[in-house]
Amino acid sequence: MPTARQALLDAALRALDDGPWRTVRMVDVATLAGVSRQTLYNEFGTKGGLAGALLRQAADGYLAGVDRALTAPAPDRPAAVALWTVRAARQDALVKALLTGHWVEGLPRPDRRPGSRGRTGGRPPPDPGELLALVRDRMAAVSPEATAGRCEIALRLALSCVIVPVPGDDATDSRALHLVREASREASRTAGTGQAGTGRADAVPPSREAGAGRVGLSGPSRTAGGRSPR
Repeated sequence: MPTARQALLDAALRALDDGPWRTVRMVDVATLAGVSRQTLYNEFGTKGGLAGALLRQAADGYLAGVDRALTAPAPDRPAAVALWTVRAARQDALVKALLTGHWVEGLPRPDRRPGSRGRTGGRPPPDPGELLALVRDRMAAVSPEATAGRCEIALRLALSCVIVPVPGDDATDSRALHLVREASREASRTAGTGQAGTGRADAVPPSREAGAGRVGLSGPSRTAGGRSPR
């Protein structure tokens, strides 16, 4: 059974599905969670505190997926993390905003003003640079053979596929995932040789795209528009 805090976070996400964050009322969140409004204020202090908690939860969920991706075979770990990054950002608007720093209309935003920690009841969520640094640290700790350069290439390529859609991509992101996988492997092959990537990802036959989703990680269900698919 979820705690009152988790029930409130889940209720806030459901309320966000039904409208932009500016229209979400604390009393409605408490009602959806089946708790008193006082319980909500005891847990989060303010609506800003609730927003900060939602964003920290999204960041923690993304990092938990990174940890799962790092159970892939050693040579494929940078690619596995890159694929998870594409999927998580495509499926969850909060994760995408945390990774890219682009906050679409209707989403809760972090309060990074001086002294905001006291107003929002906790640490602010990581900014994009901090979040990617946390990912690199995890990759380096679990997979020493994955050099900093390989990790950086894999992550930046993943984010480029999130920000700029890949031509010919479909609803399953198969082409974007395929390109991330192959380009990450190319980076692995050329790492330490002083050679730049050869761009061979585009030369891989399309028939191999069917394996693009084999990392097997399930992500959050929120779409880039901030709503869950119906």
